[in-house]
Amino acid sequence: MPQQTYEIDPTHSAVHFSVRHMMVSNVRGQFTKVAGTIKFDSANPTNSSVEATIDAASIDTHDPQRDTHLKSGDFLDVEKYPTLTFRSKRIESHSGGGKVIGDLTIHGVTREIAFEVEGPTPENKDPWGKYRIGISATTKLSRKDFGLTWNTTLETGGVLVGDEVKISIDVEAVR
Repeated sequence: MPQQTYEIDPTHSAVHFSVRHMMVSNVRGQFTKVAGTIKFDSANPTNSSVEATIDAASIDTHDPQRDTHLKSGDFLDVEKYPTLTFRSKRIESHSGGGKVIGDLTIHGVTREIAFEVEGPTPENKDPWGKYRIGISATTKLSRKDFGLTWNTTLETGGVLVGDEVKISIDVEAVR
């Protein structure tokens, strides 16, 4: 089958993250608004590509006060930088998945990052006659690499917010 174009289904996709809090636990959250396009070449997966955009203001950690702080100039500064974007540069394929390497832009800073990918799943036809695939991806990044440096030193040593952010993405996309 030649390269097929799929649109990310925001209703059935999720972008989750976790970061250490006070050196003792993880705070988890998600971005609830994601959109984008996947061009998948099943005959030659390395000839595929991904472009995605996340609405930075859609951050949700189940704590409105924390979400307001994360949207502020201390962190994402959503008024100045309303989106996070990813554009793939190359795909490395292996059985059952691979790596998607590309440019991730957060807070106006672009860095190359690699996602470990599972999938895509075989296409499935939904009840409305459309074809869908599923993909899962994970990565870790340093928030400081993207200019997200706000922190507070704890009285007992250490910091309030960890630097490493773990990202987990589940995408359902429609041809």
